[in-house]
Amino acid sequence: MNDTIAVILGGGRGSRLFPLTLRRSKPAVPIAGKYRLIDIPISNCLNSELRRIFVLTQFNSESLNKHLGLTYKFDMFTSGFVSVLAAEQTEHSPDWFQGTADAVRQSLHHLSNHAFTDAIILSGDQLYRMDYRRLVATHRHNRADATLAVLPVRAEDTAGFGILKVNSQGRIVHFEEKPKAERLSELASDLSGGGRGYLASMGLYVFTRAALEKALADDKLVDFGRHVIPQALGRMRIQAHVFKDYWEDVGTIRSYYECNLALTKSDAPFDFFEAARPIYTHPRFLPASQVEECTLKDVLLCEGSVIRGADIQRSMVGIRSWIGPRTRIRDTLVLGADAYETPDMVAEATRKGIPPIGIGAGAVIERAIIDKNARIGHDVRIVNEAHREEHDGDGYFIRDGIVVVPKNAVIPDGTVI
Repeated sequence: MNDTIAVILGGGRGSRLFPLTLRRSKPAVPIAGKYRLIDIPISNCLNSELRRIFVLTQFNSESLNKHLGLTYKFDMFTSGFVSVLAAEQTEHSPDWFQGTADAVRQSLHHLSNHAFTDAIILSGDQLYRMDYRRLVATHRHNRADATLAVLPVRAEDTAGFGILKVNSQGRIVHFEEKPKAERLSELASDLSGGGRGYLASMGLYVFTRAALEKALADDKLVDFGRHVIPQALGRMRIQAHVFKDYWEDVGTIRSYYECNLALTKSDAPFDFFEAARPIYTHPRFLPASQVEECTLKDVLLCEGSVIRGADIQRSMVGIRSWIGPRTRIRDTLVLGADAYETPDMVAEATRKGIPPIGIGAGAVIERAIIDKNARIGHDVRIVNEAHREEHDGDGYFIRDGIVVVPKNAVIPDGTVI
C-alpha cells in the first residue's frame, strides 16, 4: 500500500446531524463514548497498512484539527502522516467546497505533490471495519479505472442510496442515485451465492491517479455519486467490490442514536473489542470509572466517570461523565465532558445559579442525547412528554422524536422537557 493514498472527506455543514454539529464538524462527532467518527476510517487505513492519509475539512473544523494533531503522530523514520487539507480560496478556486468531488478537485494540487498510483476516497461519517487491501486488490486485478465499494441492500432500503447494476464480471454498467420504487426492476443485479438483488454504493471509491484527474477535469461535476460516477460509466472501466460485513451511515440524528445504542447490547453488531484490528483514538490517561450503589443494565460505560446512586439501562455513558444520585436514565446517549471541573469551578457555577457539568440528582432522562459539557440540573425531566417529532426549545432540540441537549447547554433545576 506504499503507492496508495487515502483522502477522507470531512463533509459539509452536517445539517442532518444538527445540533451535534452545532460546534463541530461531522467527523469530530463522538461515537461509542470515547472515539470520534474520524477515528473509524483512519483506523481502517492504519490496519490496512495505509499510512499516507489526507483529511479534507471545511466547516467547524477546529476540534477535528485538534483531535487529529493530538492523536495521529508518526515517528521521523516513517513516511506516514495524517495531513489536514482545509478549504481555501485561491485564484483558480474562489469558492468553498461545493461537493465531494469538488473537495477532492480543489485539493488535487496538494495531492499531486505526492507519488501515488491509486487514491482511496473515504467518508468521515460511517461505522464499519474494512481491509482496504482487499478493495485495492479487486481494483488492480480487474485493471479498473475506478472501483466502488458496494453493499447488498433490501428493496425497501434502496431509496436512500446510489444503486448500481453490475454485469457478470462485476463491472458497473448503470448507476442511479436514490432511485424511485418504479425503477427498481431495472436495477437488480445477479449476486454472488445466487439470486438477484440490489447493490448500494457505500460512498467509498478507489481511482487510479490518471482516472481521478480525468474524472475531475470538468468542474461542473461537483459530487461523486450524483455526477462523477454516472458520467464516468461510459468512458471508464468502473468495477464493484462487494462488502458483506457491518456498515452503517451515521449521518442523521436517528441513525447516530440507534447505531450507538446498538453498541450497548451483548451481541452488538460492531465489535470494538477486536484486538487484531483496533480502533484508535486520542489516549487521555483517565482514571477508572467510579460507580457507587448503582443499577446498570446494558450500559456502555467509559473511563473517567463518576456515577452515584443511579439507575441506568440501555444507555451509553461517555468519558468524564458525572451522574448524580436518584437519577433514572433509559435509552440515552450521555457523551460526557471535555474536562473535569475543579471544586472552585463548581462553586463559581453554583454562585451564578448554573448547575455543574453533568447530570444532577433526581433527573429522569429517556430517549435522549446529552452532548458534551451539558449542565443538567436537579430533578430535571427529559422525556418528550408532548411526543414531538421536531421542535427547537430553550437549550434543547428534538429531532426524529429524540431530545438532543447540545454541547455546553444549560438545563436549569426542575425543567421538564
